[in-house]
Amino acid sequence: MNNPRVSGPLDDVDARLVELLRTGARMPNSRLAELTGIAQSTCIARVRSLEERGVITGYTARISPAAIGLSLQALISVNIKSGARRTLTTFSDELRTLTEVVELFFLGGAEDFVIHVATRDSDHLREFVVSNLSAHPAVASTRTSIVFEHFVN
Repeated sequence: MNNPRVSGPLDDVDARLVELLRTGARMPNSRLAELTGIAQSTCIARVRSLEERGVITGYTARISPAAIGLSLQALISVNIKSGARRTLTTFSDELRTLTEVVELFFLGGAEDFVIHVATRDSDHLREFVVSNLSAHPAVASTRTSIVFEHFVN
């Protein structure tokens, strides 16, 4: 699993940049600089530093799954067989290549993973679970919960 390379606490300017980019990643540098009270060249350098230090790990567009024909979302809890613990990284890497996977969480607690998936319909969801999870030699059990609504801050 990937660990961030963050070193040390963020100062007030970096923390403000992170908050602005978290809520509006497409904000132009000139506006970021204006809102943080720093020069544009300083702003670019600080954002690059945040990226290099692993504070900012990427920029993405949030796509409505329903808008692209994926109207059913689910959270699938997965327990890994105790003898297969050494394969956690491989299993995680395999899951992240699947187009249905929206988010993947590796957990401590009752479940080993929670997978947020988006599929066309219940048949596609069932096929995803059967083909990619139930048939996987490392998987001990799964539990699927349908998502009625998904709120993102």
